[in-house]
Amino acid sequence: MQSFISQLVRFVIKLILTALGLMFAISLLMAALIVVLLSLLKSVLTGKKPAPVVMFSKFQKFAPGGRWPGAAKAQNAGDVVDVEVREVPVNPQAPKSEQLPR
Repeated sequence: MQSFISQLVRFVIKLILTALGLMFAISLLMAALIVVLLSLLKSVLTGKKPAPVVMFSKFQKFAPGGRWPGAAKAQNAGDVVDVEVREVPVNPQAPKSEQLPR
């Protein structure tokens, strides 16, 4: 009879500890989800990219070939065209809608 009671106590303790562990894991997942949602909300309100996206894009340069698999291929250096810069004068007689802001 005493071994049955001790086995029952062990089972109840294991059940309680398992439930506490699951609650802890779920609470950590919920906290992470809240942080991600708040980060996305902040990025929408400020107009900036979320921090994970910025970090992910920084690590892309260390990937083989400079890009992740399946990404578009980089252009060859021969495709770059060098041009001279010149200033385009603003026409004072043109309406304001046609003038470009500086």
